Amino acid sequence: MSNCLRPGRHVHIVGIGGFGMSAIAQVLQASGYHVSGSDQQQNLLIERLQGAGISIYHGHAAANIGGAEVVLASSAIPQDNPEIQAAQAAGLPVMNRREAIGSITARYRTIAVAGTHGKTTTTALVTHILASAGLDPTAIVGGVMKDVGTNARAGKGPHFVIEADEYGLMFLGLAPEVAILTNIEHDHHDQFPTLESTRDAFRQFIGQIQPDGVLVAGIDSPIVAELAEKRRWDGKPVVTYSLSNPDSDWFADAIENPTPGKTRFVLHYQATPLTSVALPLLGQHNVQNTLAALAAADAVGVGYETAIEAVATFAGTERRAEIMGQAQGITVVNDYAHHPTEIRVMLDAWHGQGRDLWAVWQPHTYTRLRALVDAYINSFGAADHVLVTDVYSVRETPTPGLSAPELASMIATTHPDARYSGGFAATAAVLAVEAQPGDIVLIMSAGDAPAIGTQLLQKLTLPEEPFRG
Repeated sequence: MSNCLRPGRHVHIVGIGGFGMSAIAQVLQASGYHVSGSDQQQNLLIERLQGAGISIYHGHAAANIGGAEVVLASSAIPQDNPEIQAAQAAGLPVMNRREAIGSITARYRTIAVAGTHGKTTTTALVTHILASAGLDPTAIVGGVMKDVGTNARAGKGPHFVIEADEYGLMFLGLAPEVAILTNIEHDHHDQFPTLESTRDAFRQFIGQIQPDGVLVAGIDSPIVAELAEKRRWDGKPVVTYSLSNPDSDWFADAIENPTPGKTRFVLHYQATPLTSVALPLLGQHNVQNTLAALAAADAVGVGYETAIEAVATFAGTERRAEIMGQAQGITVVNDYAHHPTEIRVMLDAWHGQGRDLWAVWQPHTYTRLRALVDAYINSFGAADHVLVTDVYSVRETPTPGLSAPELASMIATTHPDARYSGGFAATAAVLAVEAQPGDIVLIMSAGDAPAIGTQLLQKLTLPEEPFRG
C-alpha cells in the first residue's frame, strides 16, 4: 500500500485536526499533494491548515471524500465512520498513520525520537539544530514549535526528524537511521496493559533501526540502559547520554539555573569536558533532552560547536513549560505534564523559582489514573499548594473512587494543602484570590485546562470595579 502515496495525488485525511495528522497534512501539501480533511472540532491547528489552503470539512460525511484517491485515518477514527466506509465502498486505499508515515519517510534519512517522556522537546530541538546548521530538514513534531508557529516543517534537505509515538505502534512504521530513546516507563495503559508489553514495543522499535543506524540511548532510564546494552552486545552502534554516569558518551554536570527559566551545564564527550552550554529551558530533564539532541546531531555530522550555538537560540514548544503571562507579580505557566513522573519533574524544576509554587492539575483519563494512582498521590511534594480540577476523561466511563474530589483527598493525606477546585472558572477564582505576588502558577494538563491560565490572567488584569456606596 505504500506506493499509494505519490506527489500529485489527492489525499483526504479523516481526523485532520490532531497533532499527528495535521503535521502529515502540512508535509504532504508541501511535497506536492492535494490535501483535504475533516474533523469534528475546530482548533488552532485546523485554522493554520485552512490558512495554508487545505480544504477542511466540519464533521464527517461520505461526500467529503469526493475526488480523493487515498484516504488517511487517524487512530481515533472508528471503522464505522462514514468517510471510511465510503472510501472502502469506492475501492480507495485507506491508510492509518503508521502506514502513511512509513511511506512518507521512506526516501529520507530519518531521525526518530521515541520514549515515554521528552519526545516533543527533543524532536523540536533536533529540528532546530539541523535547520540552524543549514541542513533544511523536514519534521513532524507532537507540539507547536514556537520559532515556526506550527507542528511541522517541510524542508528540502535529506533528513526527516519525527516524533516517534508508541501509541498505536506508529513508530513501528519507521526505519530510522538515527533513533533516540529518551526513557521508558509504563504508560498508555489502555494499549499496554503491563510494563513488559511496553518494553516489548520499544524493543521492536529498536529492531526497526537500519542495519548501520545508531541508537542514541538515555541510560538514566534503567529499561533503556538494558535495551542499549543488548543492542551493543549484538554488535550494533549505540551512543549513550546521561546525567548520572560519567562514562556515557555524552554527559552533563555542574547544572545550575543562573536566571529563572534558564539552565547552564558543562558538556562532556567521552569523559572530556568540552564547554559550558547555555540552555534557554528550565530543568534537568531538559538537559537530558539537549544531550540527546546533541548526540543525534553529531551522528548526522553536525559539529557540537554549531549545535550548541543553535541550542542557545531554541524558542521551545508550546505547552512545554510555556509562560502564558504575568500579572500582579504572578507568573502563569502551562505544561503538558500528565504522567506522575512528568508532574514530579516539572514541580522540581520550578520549585524555588518564585515565592510559592501552585500546582494546578487536570487529571487525564481514568485508565491512567487507575493504574498510577499511588504514584500520582506522591508526585506533588515540591508544590506549596495543589489544586485538582475535574477529570479530563476523553470519553471514558468514570471509575468509582477516582473522582477529582477523591483524588484531591488522597493527595491531601501526604500534602499540607491539596484541594479539589472544580471547573476552570472556579479554579481561576481561587487563584485570583489566594495567589500572591512572586508566586508561580503551574498548570499541568494534556487536556483543555490551559483555559484556567487565560481566565486567571484576565481576572488579574481587569480594572477594579469602582466602589458604589
